[in-house]
Amino acid sequence: MSLKKLFLTVALLGSVVAWAQPADYAWTTQSKDSSESMPLGGGDVGLNVWVENDDLLFYICRSGSYDEHNTLLKAGRVRLEIEGGVADAPFRQVLRLGKSAMEVHLQGAVITLWVDVFEPVIHAEVVSPKAVSCRVSYESWRYEDRPFRKQEGLQGSHKWHKPAGLTTTADRIVEDEHGVTFYHHNPALTVFDRTVEVEGLEAVKDQLWNPLKHRISGGRLWSRDLRYEGQRDGQYLSTSFRAWTFRSLKPMRRQGFMIALANDQNEDTTAWQEQLQKRVTYAETNKTARAATERWWADFWQRSWIEGTGEAAEVTRNYTLFRYMWGCNSRGSDPTKFNGGLFTFDPEFVVADRPFTPDFRNWGGGTMTAQNQRLVYWPMLRAGDFDLMPVEFNFYERMRPNAEVRTRHYWGHEGASFTEQIELFGLPNYMEYGTKRPAWFDKGVEYNAWLEHCWDTVLEFCQMILETYRYDRADIERYKPLIESSLRFFDEHYQYLARRRGRNALDSEGKLILYPGSGCETYKMAYNASSTIAGLRTVLESYLEVKTMQGDTVQAPWRAMLERIPEIPHRVVDGREMIAPAVAWERINNTESPQLYPVFPWRIYTMASGRDLSVACNTYLYDAHALKVREPKGWKQDNIWAASLGLTEEAVKLLHGKLSNGPHRFPAFWGPGFDWTPDHNWGGSGAIGLQEMLMQTDGQKIVLFPAWPAEWDVKFKLHAPHRTTVECELQGGKIRKLDVLPKERAKDVKILLPTK
Repeated sequence: MSLKKLFLTVALLGSVVAWAQPADYAWTTQSKDSSESMPLGGGDVGLNVWVENDDLLFYICRSGSYDEHNTLLKAGRVRLEIEGGVADAPFRQVLRLGKSAMEVHLQGAVITLWVDVFEPVIHAEVVSPKAVSCRVSYESWRYEDRPFRKQEGLQGSHKWHKPAGLTTTADRIVEDEHGVTFYHHNPALTVFDRTVEVEGLEAVKDQLWNPLKHRISGGRLWSRDLRYEGQRDGQYLSTSFRAWTFRSLKPMRRQGFMIALANDQNEDTTAWQEQLQKRVTYAETNKTARAATERWWADFWQRSWIEGTGEAAEVTRNYTLFRYMWGCNSRGSDPTKFNGGLFTFDPEFVVADRPFTPDFRNWGGGTMTAQNQRLVYWPMLRAGDFDLMPVEFNFYERMRPNAEVRTRHYWGHEGASFTEQIELFGLPNYMEYGTKRPAWFDKGVEYNAWLEHCWDTVLEFCQMILETYRYDRADIERYKPLIESSLRFFDEHYQYLARRRGRNALDSEGKLILYPGSGCETYKMAYNASSTIAGLRTVLESYLEVKTMQGDTVQAPWRAMLERIPEIPHRVVDGREMIAPAVAWERINNTESPQLYPVFPWRIYTMASGRDLSVACNTYLYDAHALKVREPKGWKQDNIWAASLGLTEEAVKLLHGKLSNGPHRFPAFWGPGFDWTPDHNWGGSGAIGLQEMLMQTDGQKIVLFPAWPAEWDVKFKLHAPHRTTVECELQGGKIRKLDVLPKERAKDVKILLPTK
């Protein structure tokens, strides 16, 4: 496989006209069930919308709606039936991506759905050429207490454990003449308390932030066009439900309803009710909300795009559909979850032996497995979606004090110890921590063959924060305590461990001894794992660079720590020098390739780096374990590494495995992979790889088409550091348009295309 490239220094080739809105996505037949739903969302609300047997249905999910078990609850399901329409009228369901609205042509009527970006309000309108009646039902499976069944604990923090009497408590649902109000109100005791108990933190419990106690999530469906009709019980798939049904006051040509949502945390519901009423008033009186929402989405789509033709058409279309889904949580209180985000559907369509409620997803709703979570957020940098990224950063900053408390409690030193499977309150998942632990085992370490000593994923989120400054000069002051505390943990913890083993805190060269460590979840009991070293080096160098850019002279402690970071270990196998997973390790436990983390996420070896890539290429092409575990599904990153190293044929093959149509009707509902459907870390890793094929950066350098087949026509707009955008069109193997802003950055651009 040749790495020979044609290098061209590029001058500005003219201006690119602003991209039109993305193409509509449409179906002309109805769906069989919820697995054939289409996503719609905005702000922090996601809907799964489908039409089944002439009934329009949608699930509602809002960021931050956690129950007492840390399950991310659906707000319910809505069903709309039209009476008196045209039975044989053509059907069409259209997602108008440019405006983030959905139009459903059903029985001669046009049903329009849209979600307000700025307030959590859902709008539904029915317009018909003849007067029709509508039946609107709010359906809930939480109308009664629901005891957990075997394996159902996987939807929250109890995982495979099923404590006696474990129950999801019923929602409060109250109807009136024109609407229904519904909410879930967590009790005082939640899985937070169980976690504190198992992890031996009762002595510091009053210092810990508890986001689950008395948490309230819910909303109100209402319309002056509707009148309450009554209740009925029913069954959808394997789950019973109760419906609160409303009927049109009379047949009308134009009618509609709205749903407002509210979350709060309070023992009393008064404040929640007041918040909800304000949302209702806003929805009824604000005449500019839809225009403002459309402007937001128009701006979103003009920030960035990738559009290909021919072989590139399907993967770039699906990239756009996936980007749409991550754009639906721009204002969430909590990050877009890797295992479905806001768009999960009935679980039996994902795994047949999971006949549970629509709230179910494997790997929980509030347990943020960091290795997976990071892949959802990395592609937002190149897409220019900087305003979406603080949702993830705020999540870590909120957790930081709890992570610092546990460090001091267990070991008596400073720094935030963030584990891999971390709860939204900053502690390890109690089942992954281990409920059957030897008394002598370190209380701060998970008694878990996969997760023990796995601390370093937080460094990727620290790097993302620093990159938002380099890309967009984002205000990152509030996150510096997170960056510094995360770095301090490694410095103090590994010196602490070394002093427990012997007299000296550092090795003979004055370097940290990163043992026991972990190369991801795979190379266990590792000595100086390359993934950890690359992360520490990169974050420290980036932090120092940002401090210099800001004129901050307080750098000495961080420069001293950088001097204590060891070198990335190498090894020679069959005469080839490669990156080693670690200096040494005791066992291999999973199917990750941390020896390639210096390529991505740490981007030490890329086509833009200017470094000799032979060691990294040898690792990708010949490392026996890396080859054994290579595949495109789920969170696998082989496509990113191939693109970063300029291995075009490999990158293309793996890209098809990532971004070709998924197994469900909506093509960007990939999965389940190793997790759930829709698999957002599958889509995220695919998006990163696609971006890397088109553009890579290092310092001031911008390299275009480092792993792109010249015969694939494409146009794109992507973002680079220093508030730079690059718009480009490749057609017939030639650059037809190139626009770099600001213009002085054009001198930093190089184009790499394969020689004929």
